[in-house]
Amino acid sequence: MAKKTAKKRRPRRDPDEVDPILHLEEDEVLQMVKAAAELGRNGERDSAMILMAFHHGLRATECCRFRWERVWLKKGQIYVTRVKGSKSGPHELWPEDITALKDLDPQPAGYVFRSEAKQDPGPVSECGFFRIVRRAGKAAGLGAKCHPHQLRHACGHWMWGLGFEQREIQIHLGHRNIQNSEHYTAVGDSHMSERWKQLMAKKGGRA
Repeated sequence: MAKKTAKKRRPRRDPDEVDPILHLEEDEVLQMVKAAAELGRNGERDSAMILMAFHHGLRATECCRFRWERVWLKKGQIYVTRVKGSKSGPHELWPEDITALKDLDPQPAGYVFRSEAKQDPGPVSECGFFRIVRRAGKAAGLGAKCHPHQLRHACGHWMWGLGFEQREIQIHLGHRNIQNSEHYTAVGDSHMSERWKQLMAKKGGRA
């Protein structure tokens, strides 16, 4: 009798590593936040996850494992615990962040973004967050290929557009090597055009 060959298992896909270079624009992320809030019974949790991942450049793991012990709403601060050798540190909360976190019924301890398990709920899994982002992206009209790591890259590009310097983006995202922050600061035509307009405005118009 012929011996059966064992079926090879497909390697588990890391939802944090799919097309890591792609990113979303700020208005697209906000569309996703709004769409997530209107999807299902966990809308407040899901929209808060997307918003926090965007504002604080969180990887999927960092977002899912975010804990109430690291949240100080009165001070308007959180402490971001990084993975993959990145540097952890304090972050300032945006008003929208504070509102979103307050809506989740803050606790003295435990995971901020909890799963639906009835007994001793743990954190939302990374694959669960991947599905949340994908579903929200599709509902927001952004297609079916949105994923969590786009939010981290969106944060870097968004900060660059707001005028933050490369070193500041490096600190915010926890990069140990500033070279990892370089692609967020790539100067495009629109950026150069805006810079020239600002300079001309200071000089009082065109020569």
